[in-house]
Amino acid sequence: MKHIAVLGAGTMGLTIARLFANYRYEVSLYEPIGKRLDAVEAQLSGEGLGICLTDDLLKAVADADLIIECVPEQLTVKREVFLRLSAMMKRDAIVASNTSSFSLQTLAQDLPYRDRFMIAHFFNPAHLIPLVEIVGMPDTPPHLLEELVSLLRQCGKTPVVLNKDIPGFIANRLQAALLREACFLLESGIADAKGIDTVVKEGPGLRWASKGPFEITDLGGLDIWAILTGRLFPELSNSSDTPGTIMEKLANNELGVKSGSGYYEYSSSTQAVEEMGDSLRRLLSARQSGGDDQADNT
Repeated sequence: MKHIAVLGAGTMGLTIARLFANYRYEVSLYEPIGKRLDAVEAQLSGEGLGICLTDDLLKAVADADLIIECVPEQLTVKREVFLRLSAMMKRDAIVASNTSSFSLQTLAQDLPYRDRFMIAHFFNPAHLIPLVEIVGMPDTPPHLLEELVSLLRQCGKTPVVLNKDIPGFIANRLQAALLREACFLLESGIADAKGIDTVVKEGPGLRWASKGPFEITDLGGLDIWAILTGRLFPELSNSSDTPGTIMEKLANNELGVKSGSGYYEYSSSTQAVEEMGDSLRRLLSARQSGGDDQADNT
């Protein structure tokens, strides 16, 4: 692969484009909204990355070997873009969606290139988080998946290919399960948001940075976890509704960093994002230098 087109210059699209440009790939970044196009152009002007920014979809994708869709998470918007691609893209191009919630079957319905269509789910910030979840169709040629996996590894990513197409994939399902219980604890008055966040950051979060749930279970002992899960599972939240605290804040336009308030107050959205980036860099640096001590017990 030589030429990569990224469709949508929002938070994810811009960082994905930067990722590939940093690894010297030819990158086209498509953004149809004029105001955003101007803002992104100003951001990129001093970076010297060689990203071709355009509002012309044909220009962006005509010579692309890989097309990564990062448009808003609305099915009608995504489907419109995918259908337009049919008459513009090379016959052997791979198309990948960065969707965080739609299933591949839903997105690929009636597309003439569905055998070359897959999901490549990056995580924000895409230039720092190694994980990319890959989902193919049951009849996706294995060599196409291998081609995408190889590209991502060359760019320092850690791709994981799912065996089945499932809404939310792996990471978002795990995150949603934790958030459901966190909101239950908050709404039950067990602790405030800061206390719950502190427990995660200073306890399980540190172990999760180096060990997955099955590794931690093995370290603690399956006999111990059999007892623990048997006692706790009946006590955990099994709600299938959006948590009440999220809906309350949504009604008050408290959307988090983007609006200046959510569970916390934010004086600057830029500062909040930069602080998270700094924390991730320190954590990744510590892990790369061998600071992943073994966790014990539960």
